Amino acid sequence: MDTPATTRTLRIGTTCPVDITVRDHAGDRPFLLLHGGGGAPTMAGFAALLAGRTGSRVLLPTHPGFAGTPKAAGLTGVTALARAYVAMLEQLGLTGVTVVGNSFGGWLAAEIAALNSPRVAAAVIVDGIGVEVPGHTMLDVSGLSRAELLAHSFHDPDKAPVPPGGGTGPSPDVQALIGYTGPAMSDPALAGRLAAVDIPVHVLWGESDRVATPAYGKEFAAAIPAATFTLLPRTGHLPQVETPEDVLAALLTAVGR
Repeated sequence: MDTPATTRTLRIGTTCPVDITVRDHAGDRPFLLLHGGGGAPTMAGFAALLAGRTGSRVLLPTHPGFAGTPKAAGLTGVTALARAYVAMLEQLGLTGVTVVGNSFGGWLAAEIAALNSPRVAAAVIVDGIGVEVPGHTMLDVSGLSRAELLAHSFHDPDKAPVPPGGGTGPSPDVQALIGYTGPAMSDPALAGRLAAVDIPVHVLWGESDRVATPAYGKEFAAAIPAATFTLLPRTGHLPQVETPEDVLAALLTAVGR
């Protein structure tokens, strides 16, 4: 079923306001979907699928600084952005929120979980980045061509959507991503913060991910108390793009819907 969706820009906070552009699918149980370095389009199809299939309220923000949106001076890192999203949930009066993030969005979902907001009921991390794991170096995507990035990101690169204009270079949002993560795209203190997480966390991982391998994913899950880990077959770093039905099934099983 189709669900109505609107796009609006919310001003969050008053002392140091943050503007966040959000695509909002109307519905009941709330989900907050957080995109990775490829931008909101990598989550848009899955947001529509989740909302249409379940009648849920699905919020898909564009991270400030991505897609040419303004970025407030106070957004100095991933934790600051996570706090802005928790403030957004508070401003909207939402409770029982499931936060779902892919790649950089998975890092954000983990940071939000670590803030232990009463607004957030569960988190689902899909091929996240951010945790430092000895022996597992994150792929440096900043200098990769589109073909090289797809080869590392997809089980079947032919399933990758063609960007507007048929671009061949890296995502135009790479610099926006590095502005939050730093060049290393990881935080040595993140694992310590995750030890305090007290909500259910489910970690989903594509078996063919070569940006952040399944072995890295298992270590990511191990850093979170009582987290569960599920390996998704025949998919890579962006399962919500490559195998969205499998992600939907795993997500709904994880949250008991």
